[in-house]
Amino acid sequence: MSEVKLYVDINNGNDETGNGTEAAPFKTPLKAVETNENAAIMVKKDDEGFKPISNAALKKAKKAFEIAKKKKAKAEEKAAKDAEAEKKAKEEQLKQLEEAKKVVLELDASLPEAKYVKIKQTPEYRGKRVIIQGWVHRLRVQGKDMTFIVIRDGTGFLQCVLTGKLCKTYDALTLTLESSMKLYGTIKELPEGKKAQGGHELVVDYYEVLGKAAGGDEAFSAKLNAESNADVLYDQRHLYLRGETASKVMRVRAVTLRAFREFFETKHFNEVTPPLMVQTSVEGGSTLFKLDYYGEPAYLTQSSQLYLETVLPSLGDVYCIADSFRAEKSHTRRHLSEYTHIEAEQPFINFDDLLNILEEMICFVVDYILKSPVGEYVHELNPDFKPPKRPFKRMEYAEAIQWLKDHDVKKDDGSFYEFGEDIPESPERKMTDTINEPILLNKFPVEIKAFYMKKCPEDRRLTESVDVLMPGVGEIVGGSMRISDLDELLAAYKREGLDPKPYYWFTDQRKYGTCEHGGFGLGCERFIAWLLNRYTVRETITYPRFIGRCMP
Repeated sequence: MSEVKLYVDINNGNDETGNGTEAAPFKTPLKAVETNENAAIMVKKDDEGFKPISNAALKKAKKAFEIAKKKKAKAEEKAAKDAEAEKKAKEEQLKQLEEAKKVVLELDASLPEAKYVKIKQTPEYRGKRVIIQGWVHRLRVQGKDMTFIVIRDGTGFLQCVLTGKLCKTYDALTLTLESSMKLYGTIKELPEGKKAQGGHELVVDYYEVLGKAAGGDEAFSAKLNAESNADVLYDQRHLYLRGETASKVMRVRAVTLRAFREFFETKHFNEVTPPLMVQTSVEGGSTLFKLDYYGEPAYLTQSSQLYLETVLPSLGDVYCIADSFRAEKSHTRRHLSEYTHIEAEQPFINFDDLLNILEEMICFVVDYILKSPVGEYVHELNPDFKPPKRPFKRMEYAEAIQWLKDHDVKKDDGSFYEFGEDIPESPERKMTDTINEPILLNKFPVEIKAFYMKKCPEDRRLTESVDVLMPGVGEIVGGSMRISDLDELLAAYKREGLDPKPYYWFTDQRKYGTCEHGGFGLGCERFIAWLLNRYTVRETITYPRFIGRCMP
């Protein structure tokens, strides 16, 4: 029987793809020994060709092979022991779970009757027996006889303590994050040196699991965790909203809307509910979402302003809080396709009145939020926040153009921004962040503003218009005095290439008792992003809609 030979080419061989033949040699002697430790090994190091391996090299390769064999055997032994241990642990766990099914909890009728309360009410019920219902936010098992559960009910968080038999039920042993529970117990102040939110905890005497959350691959922590990328966070937005930061932002949002309504109430504005399906544009046709309305073309509204103007003669000062829609193909962090628009209109005012009420409103709302129970969230999420002070900086558009030149802010082509050009988001943000205070940027050129904006009496090239700019987020409000003269409005339609016929109901406001009037629109999400220092407005709305995202 001929001797088996294996070939090794130190320079050109390959241990992965080689088979040890002269045509496909290995790269290392160790690989040859692993393949057949009794084979004759031929080694090639240079152009002289294959030669029998030296005794020293063979000895080294065989020693390495023996060490590798021992390591492999040891690893296999450990793996077998681990597998056996895991098998026993699973058997023990199954046995424990079977035993746990026999443990039945009973409500103790001798205890004082428990009253159902919300977590936010618990400070009033220290020392009393209560019922708490909510979701498992955090879960920690400490030994066999103690389990700590943090329950969340939408009003706050409460640490609940299970001891003894309560920890040994099947439900206790299989409890998962986000399960819903009903817990009976006594609210007790924490012992000295212990910490928990609220300074107290619920010492549980009975509980029920109402809806057990999925575990394993479907577990909450598997669906969503700190490493999840942005797309996963948006796909799982319905779960993400359960997080502490997201819920705090949503609470601030709720109070923000309440604060705006309270401001308008104190100023005797009437709330109006305008239509969201329309057949006219407000901010230009390129950003309209089109839909089929019983065979007719219609659109989702870009703004409720025109409709608010129509009710001024009957209701006086009016406002609405409604969704607006903009089909802007923009991926910036301050754009949404659907957003909450806070809009107001007032008759018989002038431009200074408009600027003043914007200042007053923003300061009122901020003050209201900071004094509310969610005020602490503002300082927690945005530690450097300082309430704006009146008067805000008033800067005309022409001054802004000059500011950009003075600070060497240029366009991509290296040229400066000139009078008459729109100032894009990036340079506007740079200016606002550098000045670092609220700015009432006003009196923009006619050509870059909406058709309905009133021209300045002192300079007909300009409009009595204003954008409120805030550091960190940029524009949060757009407003203006509206055209009150019929002929001027008809000329504006013509200038913008708009057919006046579909706007007859809007035009009629100038025919039947026209007056000087003005108003504004504020983006709620941008306001909250500024207030809480959120990176993007997508964090400040329950389900963000933007280009490429309309789910869930």
